[in-house]
Amino acid sequence: MVNFSEVSVAMGELDEDNLLSMLKEFVNSNPSQEEAQKVVAACQNGMATVGDLFEKGEYFVGDLIFAGEILTTAIETLKPVLGAQSWRNTGVMVLGTVAGDLHDIGKNIFRSMAEASGFQVHDLGIDQSAGEFVKKIKEVNPAIVGLSGVLTLALESMKNIVDALEQEGLRSKVKVIIGGNPVTKEACEVIGADAFTTNAAEGIKICQKWLS
Repeated sequence: MVNFSEVSVAMGELDEDNLLSMLKEFVNSNPSQEEAQKVVAACQNGMATVGDLFEKGEYFVGDLIFAGEILTTAIETLKPVLGAQSWRNTGVMVLGTVAGDLHDIGKNIFRSMAEASGFQVHDLGIDQSAGEFVKKIKEVNPAIVGLSGVLTLALESMKNIVDALEQEGLRSKVKVIIGGNPVTKEACEVIGADAFTTNAAEGIKICQKWLS
């Protein structure tokens, strides 16, 4: 049987070879789906360590991206036991870079960490209008909407999206978190979002707290 704490440590230390070796051995041992869920939880604990080390300045953006890639590979390895998508059970999130902004590195890091934490993320991509957000929210009924932007003009687009959610009667049904270089407490209040973050790891903790 796999050692859950060793799985968490390997994930936290970005030790891809050791982690995947343990997971392959685990899958070959004919485990139950419940046991596989526990292994996923151990991987998620390791991702929490990655987030903490990033906040402390010991890990960098490249490490977060690498951690997301390792987690994705780990889930793919476990899928024969888990079943399709069954590991994602935290909540549904719609995420996108807002209209007028083409930056996606921060959004992609946040998405990787959200998926690692168990969220089912619908990533709209870059330069997304209020209409596209409204359309996707009506389709998938998320608990959380994440708006990302790096340019100052993104703040206006974020406000347009929140206003559109109000007009469509959707605002009270979702929590809105905004992220990116220009976001501040004041901008968050003007836009009408529930929270803001400039740190992916911190943002995930906020989202988890909303759903706990």
